[in-house]
Amino acid sequence: MLAIILSACLANDPSVCRDYKIPLSSDVDVTNCAMSAPPHFAKWTEEHPGWNITKWRCTAASDSDI
Repeated sequence: MLAIILSACLANDPSVCRDYKIPLSSDVDVTNCAMSAPPHFAKWTEEHPGWNITKWRCTAASDSDI
């Protein structure tokens, strides 16, 4: 399974950061993951006000990761 792993920090305290996993469907490859990531960021940002995404990557991930 591929997932988008993003790092986000609190807007009002950038020293507080966390990693989050956005699981993707099993038929997505790394290239498609990278191309389809921006809409996931928009949704995540709406659901997590006060957090800023600082970096991200597409990677293999299991359900127990992150």
